[in-house]
Amino acid sequence: MRSILAFIVFGFSVCHCQERIIKDYFIPPLDIPLTISGTFGELRSNHFHSGLDMKTNGEEGLNVYASAAGRVSRIKVSHGGYGKAIYIAHPNGYTTVYAHLKKFSPEIEAYVKRSQYKKESYEIELFPKSGTLTVKQGDVIAYSGNTGGSSGPHLHFEIRDTKSRPMNPMSFGIDVEDTKKPIINSLWVYSLDKDAHVNNAQQAIKLRLTPQEDGSYKAEGIEAFGTIGFGISTIDKQDLAANHNGVYKIITEINGQENFKLEMNRFSFAETRYVNRLIDFGYYKKNKSRISKLFVEKNNPLSVYKNKTNNGYVTVEDSLSYNYKIHIKDFKNNTTIIHVPIQGKYSNSITKSEVLETANYVQSNENYTFSSGIFDLLIPKGSLYEDTYLDISVQGETAKIHNDATPLHKNMTLVFDVSHYKEEDRKKLYIGRISNHKKVYFSRTYKKGNQFSTRTRTFGTYSLFSDYQKPTIVPINIANGKWISKETHLKIKINDTESGIKSYRGTINGTFVLMEYDYKTGMLVYDFNDKINTDSENNFKLVVLDKTGNRATFEATFYRKP
Repeated sequence: MRSILAFIVFGFSVCHCQERIIKDYFIPPLDIPLTISGTFGELRSNHFHSGLDMKTNGEEGLNVYASAAGRVSRIKVSHGGYGKAIYIAHPNGYTTVYAHLKKFSPEIEAYVKRSQYKKESYEIELFPKSGTLTVKQGDVIAYSGNTGGSSGPHLHFEIRDTKSRPMNPMSFGIDVEDTKKPIINSLWVYSLDKDAHVNNAQQAIKLRLTPQEDGSYKAEGIEAFGTIGFGISTIDKQDLAANHNGVYKIITEINGQENFKLEMNRFSFAETRYVNRLIDFGYYKKNKSRISKLFVEKNNPLSVYKNKTNNGYVTVEDSLSYNYKIHIKDFKNNTTIIHVPIQGKYSNSITKSEVLETANYVQSNENYTFSSGIFDLLIPKGSLYEDTYLDISVQGETAKIHNDATPLHKNMTLVFDVSHYKEEDRKKLYIGRISNHKKVYFSRTYKKGNQFSTRTRTFGTYSLFSDYQKPTIVPINIANGKWISKETHLKIKINDTESGIKSYRGTINGTFVLMEYDYKTGMLVYDFNDKINTDSENNFKLVVLDKTGNRATFEATFYRKP
């Protein structure tokens, strides 16, 4: 019995230690003053930002240091996403992530290149065995860059817990100078049941804000009835940068009682797409501004809510007065406060919200199918956050499936019958989405017999398109018969304006050469330090394929001192 009790106590203490956050365990991965261009939990397209974006003075090549001792557990190199990224597992069970890197440290770089040459692929994912690549705190593990989906030189840094959930690095003592209060862009109020109304209307209303002497804001008073909720567009700025970053915490009160709290400390990747339920998605798609709803609707399981009494809704009764208060905080507890006076007043004459009813009513908890002509559609249950009337129409080979102002949580499947095309023409056929500006975007197309299909989480207009154009190849510093002994890299630019680049392969004297591809610029680069070419006369060949199989080839003989 005593041993069992001891085991229980030991197990409890282990669990407790794993959850305890030690402030001095991790050090910053850069040795410059930390300037942040993206905060943890910041609202991004289809996800929350899972780390801190640390500015690198607009440069690439800064030393990136191991934030704590551990082992390199994962390395991923990809054209998009995190680009070049390193994952370090630490003895405390946590993992740190370093992304958008330009290059790895020499030992790690050599390990990665051996694997890339063995696989004959630039994109690669590696899981080094324990003991293969160990690091001490403060070791240089890489150099900062701009690879992958990065829009400018910076380091993306994460701390993940024992369940691979990203956590706020500032909670661990990664300190950023910040004495500025969050900034309010706009405040909105919503009527949330069929009888609710605000100022005699059911449409969302933007409220005018007046600054007060104490630094807070007072919203214009409203007359309301029924269940209502508020939404806010807000940003935060740190001391050393002008970037518009996300806030850390939002708390609301009704008549002095807290009824809602949102806090960006930790979330799971499995839930991050529910950001589209947190924000007013339709407003964002039309206005490119994110309004955080300060209430929790159904089909919203986000763990970032720490209190949601009555789900953050405010129930207003006729003839009663209410004081609604919003606290917006950054991690340093700089706070902006908004007061909203509410007077309960029932009205018999209100402007009702209009709902466009169509023949296609989709219940969120059921599968939905649609067929017309050569087109079929499947929307699986759980794809929509609420029951919705969809505007769907088909004309010939073009299907309009509602509009992109409505979010989709899961992939819908679109299927086109292509039996009326000749077999040779199907090879060049693909499904594309037509944007509001009439630009066509390739949608990954699965081809099986007479049926072509695609899976997508974006409503919009889709059609069949043909691509007979070869990719373009433009040599930058290589030409037939040219001496390039002074060049450190071989550079080629590739592009495909229709279906897009699918693959490329370069060889020198018939041997595969590793070429790094930056899809943002279209640049392919081979590093002569890889020493694949050892002869003075070298035959270079590059083959590029697009996503419908069109092939372009470039060949040149260049000369270089061995």
